[in-house]
Amino acid sequence: MPLSPELLALQKRLQHPFANPRLLERALTHRSFTSDHNERLEFLGDSVLSLAISGLLFEKLNQLPEGDLSRVRANLVKQDTLFRIAGELGLSNCLRLGDGEKRSGGHKRPSILADALEAVIGAVYLDAGFEVAAALVQRLFSGIELNAQMSAMGKDPKTELQEWLQARKMKLPSYRVVATLGEAHKQTFDVECTVMETGHSERGIGASRRAGEQAAAAAMLQHLTPGNPASPSVVPRTPQSS
Repeated sequence: MPLSPELLALQKRLQHPFANPRLLERALTHRSFTSDHNERLEFLGDSVLSLAISGLLFEKLNQLPEGDLSRVRANLVKQDTLFRIAGELGLSNCLRLGDGEKRSGGHKRPSILADALEAVIGAVYLDAGFEVAAALVQRLFSGIELNAQMSAMGKDPKTELQEWLQARKMKLPSYRVVATLGEAHKQTFDVECTVMETGHSERGIGASRRAGEQAAAAAMLQHLTPGNPASPSVVPRTPQSS
């Protein structure tokens, strides 16, 4: 079947004609619509986006140390930024959602749109390779002025936890989704964060996988650094030890 007019128009905005158009269709399919949804593509796109942004920052901000580069990257790939770019691309008009998700306004939900953007990046990577996907990322972020002052923005819990561990020569934490709760159109994600060296785990719940990871990271920071308040944008679950 040929792509819908909406997806054909999106291809033009992406400046990438898909050799396998089904990848683009899947990237915009929410789990509430069908079992052949975009979550695996989102997982892949998250890594492609991070690497592409890292390369861009390494080139453009060549005077910044590693810690500042990490903070700039965190601000560029956070949900708010991805949601705005998804809106500029018009992804909301292209999403395939289940009836319940449609009725609850899923086409405007930041977590769904941010995840869909990552899935699109993952789809381009599978369709044409990393160089083409990285070029897309550069186009998507071309309207954002990259500067050293971006590193002064508040750190999110995942970034703060990563830097705390790296400063002590410890491995990065691992995250896994323990459970997905609720109906397809109103899910929450129960995520576990584990620090291998200590064997300790903490859990957090969020309206998206990304939000759950941030909540779990905030809970881990509270455990590792008593008195360090969690980010007000996330709510950690009651701490649980492994």
